[in-house]
Amino acid sequence: MALVAEMISKSKKDHLIDDLKNTYLHEEKAEINGCCIKLITDNTSFKEMWQDNFNHISEFIRPHGRIFSLNDPSKPSLDLYYEPISKTCFLYNCTYYGYVKSLALAIAGDFLEEYHSIHSRYSVHGAAIDVFGKGIALIAPSGTGKTTLSYGLLLDSHSRLVSDDWFYAQIMGDLVICRASEKNVYIRDSIQKTYPEFKSVIQSAKMDNTNRGIIDIGDVLGDTKKADSTIMAHTVFLERDIDDDVFYNMSVKEALSYLVKHDFCNPHMIISNKRKVSIRKKFFKQYFERTKIYMLNTIETPAQSLEHLKRLIH
Repeated sequence: MALVAEMISKSKKDHLIDDLKNTYLHEEKAEINGCCIKLITDNTSFKEMWQDNFNHISEFIRPHGRIFSLNDPSKPSLDLYYEPISKTCFLYNCTYYGYVKSLALAIAGDFLEEYHSIHSRYSVHGAAIDVFGKGIALIAPSGTGKTTLSYGLLLDSHSRLVSDDWFYAQIMGDLVICRASEKNVYIRDSIQKTYPEFKSVIQSAKMDNTNRGIIDIGDVLGDTKKADSTIMAHTVFLERDIDDDVFYNMSVKEALSYLVKHDFCNPHMIISNKRKVSIRKKFFKQYFERTKIYMLNTIETPAQSLEHLKRLIH
């Protein structure tokens, strides 16, 4: 379950930072789709996973957003504050790196939504796979098989991974250009039970207390299985509903309705209000108008669901 951030003022943000002036903290910056996001933490493990997870950016670049991830026994077990002007987040008593990663991507997404240009960029909570230079996106609520199908699709000889969890999209004329959000993936060790190809690298990776770790897909399947970007051709929503058809085409209107109903299939949006929803709906309408859209009902076995996806890409 994602945390709900409490919005705070600039003065409270400044006060919280002033309280840390005599505290030794690790500082790391990451480049996320052109944004500089900075992590400030007292957790050495988080710092190391961040370094493995994201592309580094020069320390001389001013951050577009910051995450303070700190241990503070005086606060509740988990506590999250966000100051939206400076894009500064305070996460207290978190033991799960996944929250830190997701907050970094959400802050970058929040910043990009506010940066309007001819070719603005937006965040999409979903997987993106490149096949023969064309992309297929899997967008889904949790528990519908997105991760399983993403890595199953990646085992196809002609596919390359752009992102397994979150990517950034840009409308360029009639095209949707999608770019990777991370250098390496944060993956569950249980994936090796479904796909033995991952066993050796999973067993050699450092896992956190949720049995997840950062791995390089190139170490599993070869460097040719990674792609920095793709042109999106197919968007596939996933659901698990015994009363619905297994696989069918969707209209732009149906896709937008499904996406809004499920909070854009993104439990980590740090701000969600009427204005933000309007911005997201406008973007996704343009996005869907430029791709073919499908619904895949994952009530079948993973192998059967994969066959539906493979028919799209061959």
